[in-house]
Amino acid sequence: MPSPIDPFTSAVELAAAIRRREVSPVEVADCFLDRMDALDPRLNAFCHRADDDVRKAAAAAADAVARAASTEDLPPFHGVPLPVKDLVDVAGWPTGHGSAGAGRAPAAASDPVVQRFVDAGFVLLGKTTTSEFGSLPFTESETLGISRNPWDRDRTPGGSSSGAGAAVAAGMAPIAHAEDGGGSIRIPASCNGLVGLKPTRGLVTNATVSAEGLGTSGVLTRTVADTAAALDVLARHDPAAWWSPPTPHRSFADALRTDLPTGLRIGVLTDSPVDGITVDPACATAVDAVLRTLESAGHHVVDTRLPLPPAGELVAAFTTIWNVAGAGIALADPDRVEPHNRALRDAARSVDSWAYAEGVRRTEELSRRIVEGFLAGFDLLVTPTMACLPPLVGAWRAGTDADPLAALRNSYPMGVFTSVFNVTGQPAVSLPVHHDAATGLPVGVQIVAAPWREDLLLQASRLLELAHPWTDRRPPVG
Repeated sequence: MPSPIDPFTSAVELAAAIRRREVSPVEVADCFLDRMDALDPRLNAFCHRADDDVRKAAAAAADAVARAASTEDLPPFHGVPLPVKDLVDVAGWPTGHGSAGAGRAPAAASDPVVQRFVDAGFVLLGKTTTSEFGSLPFTESETLGISRNPWDRDRTPGGSSSGAGAAVAAGMAPIAHAEDGGGSIRIPASCNGLVGLKPTRGLVTNATVSAEGLGTSGVLTRTVADTAAALDVLARHDPAAWWSPPTPHRSFADALRTDLPTGLRIGVLTDSPVDGITVDPACATAVDAVLRTLESAGHHVVDTRLPLPPAGELVAAFTTIWNVAGAGIALADPDRVEPHNRALRDAARSVDSWAYAEGVRRTEELSRRIVEGFLAGFDLLVTPTMACLPPLVGAWRAGTDADPLAALRNSYPMGVFTSVFNVTGQPAVSLPVHHDAATGLPVGVQIVAAPWREDLLLQASRLLELAHPWTDRRPPVG
């Protein structure tokens, strides 16, 4: 019998239906497990399933609903399923890091991000695929196979949160954990027609700081409201972290109840920060649509340019840190690490600690220059999320037989606009405002705000969600 639950219902709406006792957490879990059975063989979004654990957690959530004198006292996402990207630990489950070289021993404890999800009432729905160590915006490996885009299975769902993007887009999950060190939340958001917000550096803490703060956790969703409510769950002061701000005094969900202030300065960046990369016309068209909407709402597009340093200087500083992104991951068999990641490790080991510290310092100096220019010139900046449409499966492989690091260079069109703001640490969101007429593929636009201004970013996102409705769009697979 078909499930009475619409699998494309938002996480906030599902949680409300559970609190109203209209649906049971068990029914909700069964709906998404059935969807995974039906669709995941075609998309390869999940790398670890623990259906018995899911059903046990859902049954416990259902019991809590039945016992509650008032369901309003339950956690905000009580009984809502959420998968976790396979780069962070979930107690009792293996963390494979997308690598054949990683061990498969169950994790002893959950990462703090995972624990915040559990405390918020989420039912953990397995683990989603990622490229090895999250280093590429494609998941295509001997270990995990090929993760595919539900809008076109010949194309990538982006990454490195590949499975998270495909799962939410295809209705196998209402919301998914994701991580972003160079665009890995925003790129799959663009490829799959989703909302993907990378928070300000330090706002969301993991067990350790990832890649000098380039990386952060977040979620992939279909609605701005889900993104805001999930950020309220994640943005909690962590006294054990190396750096962590106080818990925001105002909830991000509340910020959506206030309109975006008028008269904001809107900057634009549509030329690739790296020479030689052409921006697809569909990506430029999407930016134009956003600018028209913002102008009609009373905002001012300004001619001020973002003061980016020479591309080679920024890339050199970024890669000094990026090369060590896999450091600290325990490997059972290092010889089975993929060639591009072996090359990154070799490059990292060729840099002594003094040179590495100088590279980190230089990255901070460049970041300061960019952020100071942003604050002087803009309230919000609009860019394409990617310079291209979702690439075909295998597009990253060209030239890798001769040079494994060609895999990263082949990925530049996907991350050229996103990675800048991992360096600066600014909050940035990809919104699915456009679909390419020729291919039917989703096209994301990135909006960037000043550090700690997620509220402004979410208000702008809500304005655009109302002007360019996307929540009813469904991919062919799903």
